[in-house]
Amino acid sequence: MRALDIILKKRDGLELTQEEIEYFIEGYTRGDIPDYQASAWAMAVLFRGMTPRETTELTLAMAYSGDTIDLSDHVKIVVDKHSTGGVGDKTTLVVGPVVAACGLPVGKMSGRGLGFSGGTLDKLESIPGFRADLSTDEFIEQLTRVGLVVCGQTANLAPADGKLYALRDVTGTVQSIPLIASSIMSKKIAAGAQAIVLDVKVGSGAFMKSLEEARELAELMVSIARLSNRRALAVISDMNQPLGCAVGNAIELIEAIETLKGTGPIDFTQHCQEIAGLMLTLGGKTSNVDDAKKLVEAVLNNGRAWEMFLAMIRAQGGDVATVEDPTRLPRAVLIKDILSPKNGYVQAINAQLIGETVMGLGGGRTRKGEKIDYGVGIVVHAKVGDYLTKGDPLISIHANSESELEMAKQNALQAIKWSTGPVDRLPLFYGLIDQGMGLTGINQ
Repeated sequence: MRALDIILKKRDGLELTQEEIEYFIEGYTRGDIPDYQASAWAMAVLFRGMTPRETTELTLAMAYSGDTIDLSDHVKIVVDKHSTGGVGDKTTLVVGPVVAACGLPVGKMSGRGLGFSGGTLDKLESIPGFRADLSTDEFIEQLTRVGLVVCGQTANLAPADGKLYALRDVTGTVQSIPLIASSIMSKKIAAGAQAIVLDVKVGSGAFMKSLEEARELAELMVSIARLSNRRALAVISDMNQPLGCAVGNAIELIEAIETLKGTGPIDFTQHCQEIAGLMLTLGGKTSNVDDAKKLVEAVLNNGRAWEMFLAMIRAQGGDVATVEDPTRLPRAVLIKDILSPKNGYVQAINAQLIGETVMGLGGGRTRKGEKIDYGVGIVVHAKVGDYLTKGDPLISIHANSESELEMAKQNALQAIKWSTGPVDRLPLFYGLIDQGMGLTGINQ
């Protein structure tokens, strides 16, 4: 078997066998297949695509290219969730504690932000002392003892994915849907997830810009799960405006804390309730989403979700006193409120531009390993469809220099479009793909 023959076969639009896929991934991981051949193969996949069966074989080959975690001897079932990335998406910080407080263990390996999409670990690492670099043994111990762990991916977990992702990033093949799907699912399978809720974002602040692309990715990932004997479902959720109000690491953490205490933004709270309800139902805690959402409301109201969040922070070395008093979190030197310049309805909010503006303030990174400023960010006080009068609060900018604040002000104002007439509000969700389980409960 030769790598060249596999490249040519995919270039010609033919379906690869399991043996060919495993040979190529194993050879590339070992270094026997050079980057230039892997680049050619990835480009062929981008243009020719892959069948669900091929994509599943690719996923499993990457998942088993290094260490894997078997959690079946430690907990009955572990449920995970994954977002394809969005602006203001701090959902894990709320749904993890909520689901764990309902008695269903949550073990999640998350990532750091790259580009305009923020990362869960960056938000958590704004807490002094918080450790995201847990070993596999530490991951399992905390999961069994606390019931909740959120940490970074271990170095040898799905190494083929890490190597291929870095290559895709510099060869123009990031947008290949089979490669996106296999990248996401290989990490979930390697990390031991048995039930997975996939939150596929669509819109200006997402990598998937159209509903057609989002649905294709969602259906493919659910198919991979089914073919690899995992439970999974996917929701398609809106990212045509920031989720919640805050965009920036520490201020998003504060918004998540407020939500756990019952005072978060309405759209973000509802989004978290839906995702948590689906996780509980998929994990077998309840038989339907309506009952699951009653459990969610109960642990939010009685404080158990908040206590679970504190338990996770404490277990991973974070300063609990800082979480209990969020004014001690990293804070920008300059905080300026920008008021509505006119009367009118908010027609659109360009989520990507808001995310890129936060990057410009220092709150994001353009390349891996870059240091970020945890205290900066933007709070958008309005939603699409809101009517504002001149002088109403519009945005708040958290910056560390006057020049950066002025840049952020101009960009943020450009991100908001106005209408003189009423504008429909955006839905939270556009659909649910559930492996034929017949689940309902997505409020659009």
